Amino acid sequence: MDIKNGSVVTEFILLGFSAPWELQIFLFVTFSLIYGATLFGNILIIVTVTFSSTLHSPMYFLLGNLSLFDMCLSSVTTPKMIGDVLAVHKTISLWGCMAQIFFMHLFGGAEMCLLVAMAFDRYVAICKPLHYRSIMSNRLLNWFVIISWIIGFIHTMSHMVLIVNLPFCDNVIDDVFCDLPLVVKLVCTETYTLELFVIADSGVLSLFSFVFLLISYTVILVTVGRRSSGGLSKALSTLSAHITVVTLFFGPSIFIYAWPFNSFSGDKYLSIFYTLVTPLLNPIIYTLRNEKMQGAMRILRFRDVTTTQNF
Repeated sequence: MDIKNGSVVTEFILLGFSAPWELQIFLFVTFSLIYGATLFGNILIIVTVTFSSTLHSPMYFLLGNLSLFDMCLSSVTTPKMIGDVLAVHKTISLWGCMAQIFFMHLFGGAEMCLLVAMAFDRYVAICKPLHYRSIMSNRLLNWFVIISWIIGFIHTMSHMVLIVNLPFCDNVIDDVFCDLPLVVKLVCTETYTLELFVIADSGVLSLFSFVFLLISYTVILVTVGRRSSGGLSKALSTLSAHITVVTLFFGPSIFIYAWPFNSFSGDKYLSIFYTLVTPLLNPIIYTLRNEKMQGAMRILRFRDVTTTQNF
């Protein structure tokens, strides 16, 4: 396809990894195992939160929705990426590429808002414990989730309406899946204004949200530290998992979207970490450091075993 002579782009070529056959098989097995573990871990959290009688609290309700967003975000790109590892010709259709960008920013934007809601939940729980139940009502929790979906949709649509009809002078993407900076670099027309908009919409928003979350966690720790030193260590233990998740989520987003695209190298390893590894680390972080979650999982497993034996 001679794109530069005016042909219409109908598909993109993903360069993926240039590696020996043995390494490609290793990557295929590794990626498949990680993706399987991601699905299993996040589904386990969702099922535990839904059916456990001990986890009916706002924090676990939000955690269950976070697992849903993580599972969806990973599923947007990972199955295609796993299939392309062993493929000779790694291609994706134009609309398949647009769909990847749409859903990545839909779930990514929604998860960003949900992490802010989780920070607010921890603030109320630690700084206003007597009013926790009245403030974090079921109605407010439902609105948190609805607003997260709405903001995620608005966020991704603001990108799609600008790029979906743009002409492309090339169709080679030096990465393992489609992403906004990589596709914008292939546009024939001047993209300076579009780049500024995306940086303001995704990069600056991610940076400000990350700084806001870090400030809110600092305020919580300072507030608790003034009350008692024992409370500070407990609060730090509670917030450490949230801070880790926030850092893992926002770090790659800020790196990718917070500066002009012509300086973006398209780091494939960063892309893999963001869409494959991070959704796996979240359930590990929350389950390994949460004794209440582990206890609920054991109770559900014992209940299922008992039910099976009765039948």
